[in-house]
Amino acid sequence: MRHDPTFWILARASGLTAYLLVTASMLAGLVLKSRPLGKALRPAAVTDVHRTLALAALGMTSLHGVALVLDSTVAIGPLALVVPGLVPYRPVWTGLGVASAELLAVLIASFSVRKRIGTRAWRRLHWASYGLFAAATLHGLAAGSDSGAPWAIALYAGALGTVAVATVFRALYRPRPARGRSPAKVPSAVSSTS
Repeated sequence: MRHDPTFWILARASGLTAYLLVTASMLAGLVLKSRPLGKALRPAAVTDVHRTLALAALGMTSLHGVALVLDSTVAIGPLALVVPGLVPYRPVWTGLGVASAELLAVLIASFSVRKRIGTRAWRRLHWASYGLFAAATLHGLAAGSDSGAPWAIALYAGALGTVAVATVFRALYRPRPARGRSPAKVPSAVSSTS
């Protein structure tokens, strides 16, 4: 009997899409905080994009996991989607993928409890997005079946490079207030550290 590759292809495509969406969400968060385009982008609009990208990343990550469970290439049970290290295929690297998915869910949920936990705690929690991005990158590079392909290497290098450049820009650049005005306060609902 011949193996049907449909779920394996879906798992690969959804995993790569989830990674690109996580990268785009990171970049949107960095743009929100550093404002490289000045007032050309409204903070509320960037926040909406940032959140939408993160939710889409979680959706694609969920599809990635479900497709892996439904595929017969590697035996993966549903419990392995929530407990890191239960997948027999490269358990450390697949475990990083599970942990990064769980952290993504926590970060998304944090938007709902921001007022309860306070802005300072919420911002500190949001710094974990760098760990999420690193874990997702390592997961893709070490567990991804396409990670050795030139296009995949370019994809990961591009993602790492853009997030690194945006992070350096955010660290070094401080938006200046307009002349004669005091710095505008950004409403707490739209400021972010990621």
